[in-house]
Amino acid sequence: MELKILIVEDEKQIASFIKMELEHEGYLTIISPDGRDALEQVKNNAFDAILLDIMLPYINGIEVCKRIREFSQVPIIMLTAKDDISDKVIGLDSGANDYITKPFDVEELFARIRVATRTLNMNQSKSLECSGISMNLDTHQVVCNKKIINLTKKEFDLLEQLLLNTNIVMSRDRLLQKVWNYDYFGDSNVVDVTIKHLRIKLDDTENKIITTVRGYGYVIRK
Repeated sequence: MELKILIVEDEKQIASFIKMELEHEGYLTIISPDGRDALEQVKNNAFDAILLDIMLPYINGIEVCKRIREFSQVPIIMLTAKDDISDKVIGLDSGANDYITKPFDVEELFARIRVATRTLNMNQSKSLECSGISMNLDTHQVVCNKKIINLTKKEFDLLEQLLLNTNIVMSRDRLLQKVWNYDYFGDSNVVDVTIKHLRIKLDDTENKIITTVRGYGYVIRK
């Protein structure tokens, strides 16, 4: 099956180079020259992955990524010249699956695309359910006690880890590694803060859904 890739890049020479290399590997490609057009393309077409620059006309790549995540979980790989750690963290926090800086090796790009699309296929039609919570990994919809809950990406990822490890106490360090991937350089208290926000949204005021294991971490029990 041929995979369809959206290339969001305003520099024509770079976009043409990526398009040529991808099509040589058997991918179908569409080039989008700006953020506004990219959003329209994603709304009107089914893509298997998106290569997304950050510095774009009309709407920057970070905002494009955030808006796409409101309705789609298509794999997004940031492809940009911005290589500061802070830029990478912002890109990943906005919903990107991966981040590659320019100049890049085309073979590495192919490998990253293979990983991103393979992960998507593994997660197709997958859902998690426990303690009155239903999480759809395709649509990122979370329902708690028959009520749809709107979560940020990090809240979703944290809840996903707890549901994947039902009855297993997850330490703060383990959650930090799994959800923030050690790209977060702030206070490790970020786990506790995110748990607090999750509990509010899940109406878990008595901590019956997410249980605190004092001095260690958190667990969701069946």
